[in-house]
Parts: sequence; structure tokens; C-alpha cells
Amino acid sequence: MIEQDIFSGISEVQRVKLKDALGLITILVAGADGTIDEQELNWAEKLTHIRTYAEPVELNDFYKEVEADFYDRYKSMLSELSSDISTREGEISSRLGDLNGILNCLSNPVAYQLYTSFTSFAKHIAKASGGFLRFGSISSEEKRWINLPMLDPIILEMPEEEEEGTTEE
Repeated sequence: MIEQDIFSGISEVQRVKLKDALGLITILVAGADGTIDEQELNWAEKLTHIRTYAEPVELNDFYKEVEADFYDRYKSMLSELSSDISTREGEISSRLGDLNGILNCLSNPVAYQLYTSFTSFAKHIAKASGGFLRFGSISSEEKRWINLPMLDPIILEMPEEEEEGTTEE
């Protein structure tokens, strides 16, 4: 069985931008309160690994690629971005907003899976620090970003069912 490349409709540069989204989401959400603690970064790395074998299976290979150099890409992006929180948030929001055009080039099911995966990832990062035993609480700064408002929501399009024929008597 030949596996179809779910990213065949985009360039390698666009694919890299999708892969970088996880590091950017980590920096945006974890850094919303001014500091990215080790627990948030560790959870981002673990979550990326978990997604190499989790559902939806169509994204497993994508997450394997992300996991391969997640930490290095994260560190590189963090060093490139402004240390001023507001400026950094604007830069990341703009870069993530650019993903809308890329997601539109993919099939609806793949775009939907990526969109829901990204928003789920953001929520998990937000819950990684704070609260009871430093897990589960989302700060007001993080709440601003966890739904990734710069991304256009993607709704899974269901194939239209053929209408059953009506007979006139």
C-alpha cells in the first residue's frame, strides 16, 4: 500500500512553517505570563512525542518530523524573537496567522486535523504550569492565546449524503 503524502499540496517551505508552529505555540502560550518555565517546555516536548503515535494517525509522521528537532527549532525561534512580551506576541501571532493560507491549500480533513491539533496543543501547554501541584490552571494571559485567535477556525466538511429519491405517485 502506497501512503499518500497528506502535504502534497504545499511546498517544503510551507511544510517547515507548519512544523515550526508547535514551537511558536509553545513560546506564545508558555511565555504569555513573562516566563517560560522548564515544566512547560518539557511538557511541549513530551506532547510532541506522544503525538507521534496518537490519533489521528495521519499526523503521526508529521509529528515525528517535528519531534526530531523540536528543541533546537524552539531555541532558535526563541532567540530570533523579541524579548519584549508584547512585541514577541505580535510577531508570533503574525507568523501563525500566515498558516491560514497554507491550511487552505490542504485537504479539508488534513487542515481540520492540524487546526484542532494546534489548538489542543496550546491548551495542553497552558495547563502545564500553575494550579494544584503546578498542573491544570490557565492564567488570564494564557487564556488570551489558547484558542489561537490568529488562525481561522476550520470546520470539518462532511460529504453530502445523496438524497434518497422521492417518488411521486
